Amino acid sequence: MPLDACPGRAAPARCATPARRAARLAALSLGVVVVQIDVTVVNVALDQIQGLMQGGVAALQWVVNGYTLAFASLLLTGGALGDRFGARRLYLTGFALFTLASLACGLAPTGTVLIAARVAQGLGGALLMPCSLALVAHAYHDPGERMRAIGIWAGAGGMAMVAGPVVGGVLVALFGWRSIFLINLPIGAVGLWLTLRFTTETEGRHKRALDLPGQVLAIVALVALTGSIIEGEPLGWSHPLVLGGVALFLLSGIGFLLVESRSAAPMMPLGLFRHPVFSAVSLIGFLLNAGYYGSTFLLSLYFQGPLGLSPLLTGLAFVPMTGLIAVINVFAGRVAARHGARLPMVSGLCVAVAGFAALALALTPATDYGGLWWTLLLIGCGTALTVPPMTAALLATVDRARSGIASGVLNSLRQTGGAIGVAVLGAIGGGGMSVDGMRLAMALSGGVLVFALLAAVIWVRKPAVTSSDHR
Repeated sequence: MPLDACPGRAAPARCATPARRAARLAALSLGVVVVQIDVTVVNVALDQIQGLMQGGVAALQWVVNGYTLAFASLLLTGGALGDRFGARRLYLTGFALFTLASLACGLAPTGTVLIAARVAQGLGGALLMPCSLALVAHAYHDPGERMRAIGIWAGAGGMAMVAGPVVGGVLVALFGWRSIFLINLPIGAVGLWLTLRFTTETEGRHKRALDLPGQVLAIVALVALTGSIIEGEPLGWSHPLVLGGVALFLLSGIGFLLVESRSAAPMMPLGLFRHPVFSAVSLIGFLLNAGYYGSTFLLSLYFQGPLGLSPLLTGLAFVPMTGLIAVINVFAGRVAARHGARLPMVSGLCVAVAGFAALALALTPATDYGGLWWTLLLIGCGTALTVPPMTAALLATVDRARSGIASGVLNSLRQTGGAIGVAVLGAIGGGGMSVDGMRLAMALSGGVLVFALLAAVIWVRKPAVTSSDHR
């Protein structure tokens, strides 16, 4: 009997046994696992990857952001495709593409090929991530149960973040940097089998049109902005290419907003932002990822540069930042299910701000790792407290039929924040080689989270009320 076969006319999602429901959640969580492993493993391997690249820190930023930009700019289309053709079908497609692109990364003969393969990974992640969350939301009808499931889903990503640096450090030390991408192959094979065996398709809306003009303008805007920031330091901020990139960003960004406001089927329905909780959570996600991704990029270079840590020790150095994420994700989901999203979000952001402030103060030319680890613990715990209730609060503002596009908007803005964070903090922090630059970068990370905290306090006052009237 298939996984969700039910007697009579019972709804499959409601009559599946606990074991089968657990298998389904595991299948959907593995997609998050490969995405999060890829992010953390790459940071550990940056020092070795630099030998393949030409262009110093800017080239390494493209290795990180080639993936992140493709992920961010295509997430909205990934969610829309899932809504149109079925989330399961697109989840499988994205998972397969991500796995094959990981193989290409592991075999890349040049830096250019590596960056191109990273872009393909981003495309696969953009298809699987929103569809994964949409399938979770579709499988759980009770709001409290859905909140707990999202906590477990996010916790799986947290576990990957814990394992990624350590496993990556071991792999890099024993087999070199290429092995960090090849680790995705067995995970991808298991994830694809579980998805085929233990999930069911959502109902697609086949008449929904795709917003190709909006998609093109979004890609141009994000690449132009991030590229200008990355290349501003090596080329000079007054260089014609940098100024041209900023101008292109402004023009394409304005064009994107105009297209989305007039489109009958926009990839980013601007009406969603009329809900104050949706707008606040989107801003919080953007700022949180900017600080977190940018700081981990810099810290990985700082650990292997001025502190002289090996790849393995660098992986272990991130454990305080990631070690409790999985546990706290689940705890945060349960707290949000009982008390609403505001309490864990505000608490988490307060802890993260304190961690970044402490890190900025602790960094001195004489500081060793022993004086820093506890600040990383605060940053990691604060982030873990914030993410699950943030995601659940946003999904509660839309009806279940639009969960794919809503999660795509949130994740797109989060990944955009991550890409901009890597570009901005990488430029400010001097590639992890300048203590003064590092202190400024960490202070800036804490500063932007103060704005996120204010947004949570002011706008996320009550559990979000589901609304289906946003275009």
